[in-house]
Amino acid sequence: IDRYHGPLLRLALVFVGSRAVAEEVVQETWVGVLDGLASYEGRSSLKTWIFRILTNRAKTRGVREKRTMPFSALGDGDGDQEPAVEAARFHQNGMWGVAPRRWEDDTPEKLVSNQQALEQLEVAIAALPANQRAVVTLRDIDGLDADETCNVLGISETNQRVLLHRARSRLRAALEKHMERK
Repeated sequence: IDRYHGPLLRLALVFVGSRAVAEEVVQETWVGVLDGLASYEGRSSLKTWIFRILTNRAKTRGVREKRTMPFSALGDGDGDQEPAVEAARFHQNGMWGVAPRRWEDDTPEKLVSNQQALEQLEVAIAALPANQRAVVTLRDIDGLDADETCNVLGISETNQRVLLHRARSRLRAALEKHMERK
């Protein structure tokens, strides 16, 4: 419980509208784990199995609460048709015209220690579409690998890569804007 409670809560927040409902979903998940432990077959890791229980319960609860759309209703046709990187940054031949700004002295470690950048990153993550937010939360915040993420969310590896790329691109753009204002 100590190891997975925080990551489960973060994932539940992707599907439901409030922290209180997310905490209820996590509690329901732990009850489900205890009830189903005897039937756990070991076809996936215990961690993946637990996260999958949470995902199913959170989707159901999100639909019932009508605060979010279920993850299964989202996908490549989620209305997110904008490119991951602005087309204006490229020449006609596809090469970078305006490369991403180097952070030189602002290494990722220094950015994380910068409270304003961290707050900006949290706002940017919250603004992501639910499917991108779920993938980036599982991969970059909770440290799940690609296979575990696909199993937890019930998506293909290709879809997971696309969603992760789009999410990371949007987050990088948000941090670039923050750095330009400094």
